[in-house]
Amino acid sequence: MNIVAIVGSLRKDSYNRKIAEFMKNRYKEKMDIEILNIGNLPLFSEDIEDDPPTVVKEFKNQIKSSEGILFVTPEYNHSIPGALKNALDWCSRVDRVMKDKPTFIVGASNGNVGTARCQAHLRQVLNSGGISAIDLPGNQILIANVQDHFDKEGNFIDERTIKYLDRVVDNYIKWAEKLKS
Repeated sequence: MNIVAIVGSLRKDSYNRKIAEFMKNRYKEKMDIEILNIGNLPLFSEDIEDDPPTVVKEFKNQIKSSEGILFVTPEYNHSIPGALKNALDWCSRVDRVMKDKPTFIVGASNGNVGTARCQAHLRQVLNSGGISAIDLPGNQILIANVQDHFDKEGNFIDERTIKYLDRVVDNYIKWAEKLKS
């Protein structure tokens, strides 16, 4: 299965980026995960939506050619990070490349809530008319106190969370396959 991953954090040493990389490596026999870069997308503007810059066209083409989308994102100010919202805005216009794509969300934060509010907002945006993606129901991955889930070398080591990720990835693959048929 060909999946694109969109990481909501632009930080070089982002825990969410590390989790996306972990998932890319751990599930490589089940899914081919390509992590997309949203940091170089210009701010969305209706003035250029019909003929966007090449970087936007390439980003949207990668999503369009995928079989599904993985979001791995922190929570900023009780909501979606601005860079992620900007990427979603580009995808909601003109060719609407996320329409009917099966998605699932992983979120990690330093706090105790584990991105619950961000994920609620993200689901609202994914269900909007402009995006119309399909989200995997009932499989929320909320990683609280993420800094405690890594060793000193930066490896994701929390076995309980990893086992849960294994189940959710398997659920996602089965669900996405059913959607195709």
